[in-house]
Amino acid sequence: MDLVLLIHMLVNMIVPTIELDNNMWHSKIKGIPVQLVNVLDRGTKKSEEEYRARLVIILGVIRFLLLQALAFCGHDESLSSMNKGNFLEMMSWYREKDSNAKTLLDSAGRNHLMTSHGIQLQLCQACAEETTKVIIDDIGDRNFSLLIDESRDASIKEQMAMVLRYVHKHGYAIERFIGIKHVGDTRATSLKASLDGVFLKHGLSMSKLRGQGYDGASNMRGQFLGLQRLILDENPYAFYIHCFAHQLQLVVVDVAKCCSSVLDFFNHITLIVNTVNASCKGHDELAQEQHDNIVNQLESGEVFSGRGKNQATNLVRPGDTRWGTHHKTLCRFIEMWTSFLHVLENSHDDAENLTQRTTAGGLISQMESFEFVFMLHVIITLLGKTNEFSQCLQRKDQNIVLAVSLIGITLRQLQNIRDNGWDQLLKDTTDFCVKHNIILPNMDDTIPARGHSRGRGGQMLTFYQRFRYEIFNVLLDQIIIELNNRFAERSTQLLRCIACLDPRSSFANFDEDKLIQLAQMYADDFSIYEISFVLRNQLENFIADVRADPSFVSCNDLGSLAVKMVQTDRHIVLPLVYRLIELALILPVATASVERAFSAISIIKTELRNKMGDDWLNYSMVCNIEREIFAKVDDDAIIYRFQDYRFRKGTLPRRSSVGSSSTVDQVMEDTDEANN
Repeated sequence: MDLVLLIHMLVNMIVPTIELDNNMWHSKIKGIPVQLVNVLDRGTKKSEEEYRARLVIILGVIRFLLLQALAFCGHDESLSSMNKGNFLEMMSWYREKDSNAKTLLDSAGRNHLMTSHGIQLQLCQACAEETTKVIIDDIGDRNFSLLIDESRDASIKEQMAMVLRYVHKHGYAIERFIGIKHVGDTRATSLKASLDGVFLKHGLSMSKLRGQGYDGASNMRGQFLGLQRLILDENPYAFYIHCFAHQLQLVVVDVAKCCSSVLDFFNHITLIVNTVNASCKGHDELAQEQHDNIVNQLESGEVFSGRGKNQATNLVRPGDTRWGTHHKTLCRFIEMWTSFLHVLENSHDDAENLTQRTTAGGLISQMESFEFVFMLHVIITLLGKTNEFSQCLQRKDQNIVLAVSLIGITLRQLQNIRDNGWDQLLKDTTDFCVKHNIILPNMDDTIPARGHSRGRGGQMLTFYQRFRYEIFNVLLDQIIIELNNRFAERSTQLLRCIACLDPRSSFANFDEDKLIQLAQMYADDFSIYEISFVLRNQLENFIADVRADPSFVSCNDLGSLAVKMVQTDRHIVLPLVYRLIELALILPVATASVERAFSAISIIKTELRNKMGDDWLNYSMVCNIEREIFAKVDDDAIIYRFQDYRFRKGTLPRRSSVGSSSTVDQVMEDTDEANN
């Protein structure tokens, strides 16, 4: 026994100066390989297989917790605790349900349970790093763009989320979350330093960056000192695109404050929502009243049943930073109109003081006025167009050509409403008022202009003039002006050139000269020889080929064009044209993927888990957000990465070729099958 201890001590003295390569030890000092086979008999095949099997069980529990965004640790993990936390409780449950697992786990001994917090963190790290490795390997040496946003977490830490957008080898535009980074401050220089650290960690090159997508914060988009300028100074081909969805929300916010009538309307909407939701009783009454109304409508045949229809809903206040909330709230007013009035009547009758009774009564009078109903219908009509545009922008596979086209479509629809939509809008408002017994005004009667007194001989106008010219026309003009101002970059040279690749109407916008200018903007991706002598010939061959091929008729956007070119191998025959298409697809449209990452933060790092470390948060978010890839990463890849972090008591069998390079391909194939 003393001899064994002596040998063990000698081996521990040797370990710091040598490295292990399976069962071969190489001396770093003398440079002479020294083979030490089965040191202390730790490497028996049976013990290796048992060790791996225990790791697979533990990893299975960790996979489940990561995918479901559940906490690992418990408040009390002592042996006498009745609730040791999700991880240990699931391990105990596993033992009870599987006798073989119990035997296997118990055979490890108390000093080799592999259930400590450190082991859990390292396995989570291995899961996240293998998931990220799949993404980085799929990008390879392709160009990509970067989407970044910052937000506070539950512990009031500023977190920077990063998403990469690139074109997959099958032609699909993909956006992948690569991590979240805690930043001490939000100055552009600090963000750039954190970004450089992430790029260095993952082996990404700033020279491959071809696009930047941020919101409108000055530290991000600043032309002189913002993050986009710091990146452009290093790489002039990383063109910046202001998030289209964010700009569209700014349009909605500005329209909601464009005139006093609209501002008053939204103030009343907010007050009604607050009054109805002020108490649990009011909230429950609203839900019950809506339920009874739906039942009555189903019995009378006004509405029909079906999966996903007639669901219970609640109210949220319109938020300036929450995309689509203005439109959603107003639509629920239409759906729950009688329910609102019923709850307000109850609030009036049950009010505890005069202020509450007066407020509820005033809101009922306001809701049952023609002007309120008219404002409700006209704003729903306008925001319905912008909300549809916003939903399209938030798709992960959205591309800049289609986004610019949607802006033009939305503007034309709004202009058509201004020119031809008044009669239909007035009819819809009148029908609603008749249905709900709301008094209709005579459009020829006169009223004082807003802000003027009738008694002092102020300016007078008819109801028609007020609703048509002071509200309807003003709203339409304002939203059209705001869209043109906010999306002024669609007229930039870059986007004008990219628009020439639009495949609709048999490539009606195709222009060889502008596409050559586009190649010149990306001088790092095209040589002078390719631009001067090769590209024009390929463009001529491309346009003649695709216009003659009926299979390209179905291509209605840039994304489907890229996929079709890969499917028909034209990306090999016409590589320069396909390179232009790739560069156009890479440009970011909206930061919706980054916003979804912040939604995941609120699920993973809650108020009860606000002490979660930055590493835990990053690993959990990578695995949870990129769950499709993480679920397909091989167990062996994770286990061997975990094993390589440090020298461990247990050993694994000789490592076979563990690859996960086809993981993204599997995910894309599954997506295609689901779509089909």
